[in-house]
Amino acid sequence: MTNVLVTGVAGFIGSHVAKALLQRGDSVIGVDNLNEYYDVNLKKARLDHF
Repeated sequence: MTNVLVTGVAGFIGSHVAKALLQRGDSVIGVDNLNEYYDVNLKKARLDHF
């Protein structure tokens, strides 16, 4: 198992990368500042999957 830091984990790419890493058995630490540039509710919904 590898420990992986994913930045921007609430974004489209970051959330999909984190999901793929988790599915292959890696340990994921996700970081995102949840700024208001994009819809914060959408970002929070992506994080709910984890």
